[in-house]
Amino acid sequence: MFTLTTKPWVTVLTDVWVKFMSEPEVSQTFGSPPIKSSDLNSKFKYELAETMGSEKILHCLQCGTCTSDCPIARYSNNYRPRTLIHMAILGLKDHILNNDAIWLCATCFTCTDRCPQNIDVANVIRVFRNIAIENGCMHPIFKEQIKTLLETGYTYKIPDIRIKKRSEQGLPPLPTCNIENIQKILKNTKFIKQIQNTPGATTNDNQ
Repeated sequence: MFTLTTKPWVTVLTDVWVKFMSEPEVSQTFGSPPIKSSDLNSKFKYELAETMGSEKILHCLQCGTCTSDCPIARYSNNYRPRTLIHMAILGLKDHILNNDAIWLCATCFTCTDRCPQNIDVANVIRVFRNIAIENGCMHPIFKEQIKTLLETGYTYKIPDIRIKKRSEQGLPPLPTCNIENIQKILKNTKFIKQIQNTPGATTNDNQ
């Protein structure tokens, strides 16, 4: 399939876009501070191109197919895969890593299936998340899920009322998990240590 990298026009587009977003009335409309040229990391897109999962990010044509087909984007104005990739190509690394939108992806792979450039968009978002965690940025909801996983073996804490209702209706108890094995796996993969380096982490140091 025919592909086109962004190198020939990304520099010009970057200058125009930064100037546009720096206008006071524009930044006020978008609810964010003006973006300065010093915010740009010109090497970020090349780092992504060398990372497994986001190798084809420079092939993006900004056609918007990923966003138009995304089920999350239909219900959330904050999640736009095309915009996130655009920001990455422009070098707005810090803006992406601190953007709550990267945690909204449901990993349904609709964007990946529909992309005319064969970019694995869902995995690009996953790469954003991995880099965010490596840089100490993680959404509080996911931190809470990890805490629950380490304590119970589930990512969702089962309410006592639900357990009581199951018993009243004659349903069998919920399956138990080997929490010790889960903790051991996460510890051996350095996952727990990585999470402890993120602000607001609440995992037990002895785990």
